[in-house]
Amino acid sequence: MFKIAFCLALFTIAYNIVEGLVSIWFGVKDETLTLFGFGVDSFIEVMSGIGIAVMVLRIKQNPNSPKSSFEISALKITGVAFYLLSAGLLIGIVINLLNHHKPETTLWGVIISLISIAVMVWLMNAKKRVGKQLNSDPIIADSNCTKVCVYMSIVLLASSLIYEFTGFAYADVIGAAGLIYFSISEGKEAFDKAKGKECGCCNCNCTN
Repeated sequence: MFKIAFCLALFTIAYNIVEGLVSIWFGVKDETLTLFGFGVDSFIEVMSGIGIAVMVLRIKQNPNSPKSSFEISALKITGVAFYLLSAGLLIGIVINLLNHHKPETTLWGVIISLISIAVMVWLMNAKKRVGKQLNSDPIIADSNCTKVCVYMSIVLLASSLIYEFTGFAYADVIGAAGLIYFSISEGKEAFDKAKGKECGCCNCNCTN
């Protein structure tokens, strides 16, 4: 079971690398802020995924052991990255509003978000199933965190569909604002988890 949990962590890393590259490419090509931000978020998830992979290995060796310094550092870096993404998206929103910018197309946002929703829902359920079989609260909590990826994909899908079918000028901006909300939430959660483990807190809310 731990082998499956570790493979799921590796799959999360590999998938997000591919998703990030494709999303950023088409986000820049089609001048779509929401898709570009979604792509950057995928690379932040890669950093988080590496920390999770290390966590799975640690839990296998000692289920009750505290987070390693690497895991804590990974959480802090992830938190900073999410905040930087939020700031970058906010700047992008302001620039787009001032320039009255509109994307060339959001078709790729629709395609990528649909694929992402399908993959993330499967990944979320797979992690939850493995976590329950291993009776591991950290792995179950990680599966719940994957829900945020689903929500962000839904935001991308909604904004892309609205623009593609209606041409509503601010659909991309609204979508980017939605990504900011979830990015700030994830950044705060990453810092809370790191702080909780550093102070030796045993509360389940502080686990990963």
